[in-house]
Amino acid sequence: MNAAIIQSLPSSSHDAARLASRLGIALHEITVHRFPDGEIRVTAAPAAPTTIIYASLDRPNEKLIALTFAAEALRRGGAKRLVLLAPYLCYMRQDTAFREGEAISQRVIGALIAGCVDRVVTVDAHLHRTPDIGTVFPGIESDNLSAMPAIAVALRKTGLDPATVLVGPDAESQPWVSDLAGRLGLPHTVAQKTRRGDRSAEIGFKDTSRIAGHPALIVDDIVSSGGTMIACAKALTSAGATMIDVVVTHALFPATLRHDMVPAGIRSIRSTHSVPHPTNAFILDDLFVSALRSELSGREIMT
Repeated sequence: MNAAIIQSLPSSSHDAARLASRLGIALHEITVHRFPDGEIRVTAAPAAPTTIIYASLDRPNEKLIALTFAAEALRRGGAKRLVLLAPYLCYMRQDTAFREGEAISQRVIGALIAGCVDRVVTVDAHLHRTPDIGTVFPGIESDNLSAMPAIAVALRKTGLDPATVLVGPDAESQPWVSDLAGRLGLPHTVAQKTRRGDRSAEIGFKDTSRIAGHPALIVDDIVSSGGTMIACAKALTSAGATMIDVVVTHALFPATLRHDMVPAGIRSIRSTHSVPHPTNAFILDDLFVSALRSELSGREIMT
């Protein structure tokens, strides 16, 4: 039996194959069969003592069921250690009950996953009032990696106008935009946002002097509906930005939304490979190789 393998959900198999090649270990795809009544049957390949489950948890509901079923099969098949590599981690935004009767999804999903695996590795988890991802997954190891180092390396390679100002579309984006700005040695600013609904937000800037006459690069962790990003682009245009591009860790928005970006003044949007998407541009394998090195002791990892 191999000491370690990767098993991936079908939607993550392409990115998992590339990582498995880097790590020098085998990859198997978990199969998911759907019955006419909506139930699923999950079949995992033979387990290894250390099994890494690669599962990006966008559009998560069926994937969460498949993950728990796969974990059961792998444990029964001999896996001594299960590591969930979930580049995008779902249900993290609801960390408190904002209205009477609301479920706290972060707490529920954290306990569910913690009951299945021994370690969780994710990227730029959408944590607001939760300071440490360890509190989400009680009793197991967890790592919340930053995509900003990989994005910074890629932007330096492709070239970036030295006059560019990095822009966070709201206060929640401050950690990501300040981190990336520091790595690139560029100035940054953060917009003020008033949300009108799930798909509508009003964006403004207190001081537009840093924006006028400069290219702008919007930086955020997640774009889902696109409302905040488009509102930010329009505000930047009004403030005098000469060009607007976007980089985001997790692209959750429909691909057709890109047609609405051009009228808003957005020239391009690039995302990481955390979620398979037409905008994928930044590969995160170096982050994962470093994070998983301890799981593969004694193996030669390809550089």
